Amino acid sequence: MKRINIFVEGQTEEVFVQKVLYEHFQPLNIFLTPILIRTGRKGKGGVSSYGKIRKQIYRKCHQDKKSFVSTMFDYYGLPNDFPGKNKLPNTDDPIKKVTYLENEFNKDISLPNFIPNFLIFEFEALLFTKTEAFGQWFETSVIEKLAQVRDKFSTPEHINDNPKTSPSKRIIKLCPRYKKIYHGTHIALDIGLNLIRKDCHHFNDWLNRLEKLN
Repeated sequence: MKRINIFVEGQTEEVFVQKVLYEHFQPLNIFLTPILIRTGRKGKGGVSSYGKIRKQIYRKCHQDKKSFVSTMFDYYGLPNDFPGKNKLPNTDDPIKKVTYLENEFNKDISLPNFIPNFLIFEFEALLFTKTEAFGQWFETSVIEKLAQVRDKFSTPEHINDNPKTSPSKRIIKLCPRYKKIYHGTHIALDIGLNLIRKDCHHFNDWLNRLEKLN
């Protein structure tokens, strides 16, 4: 049996780990526990500064050296004090940038039971794997517009991180009734993990690595 503690930055990711990832990994005798990162004054989640989250990750890695610690943080909006953030590779490929950041993150924590991971660009990118899955909740015209967005990019993970056009901003603009925690997880469940993994290559690589721990 292997245990993996996954630090997440919001309730949506927390529920996603509980409802989607846990069900996949349990038959593999791998048990996932989401941990909501605490960075705000009132204990709220969100990655506001690297210094605050580093302490929590480092502490958890040391508390139980037989378990693993990973992360599910959005690459979009990552604070500038993150290791390597100001020295990103000169490339338009987001996967190369994130891989570089994960390596720098890993070097800074420097513990054998730590596995860094970022979502490209954020959780909502995964939902663009199958825009038809929004159909249970929103009008056909909305689904068609979401499909048009998806068709402009090679993969969901390439939908850009502009503050006005990030995946979540695009969804909210087209679906004002979209509720991140409620709709996000339900739509992901409707899409199915296998299809998400097929289209979101970096996300799939992370899950492959976790699966090999057993």
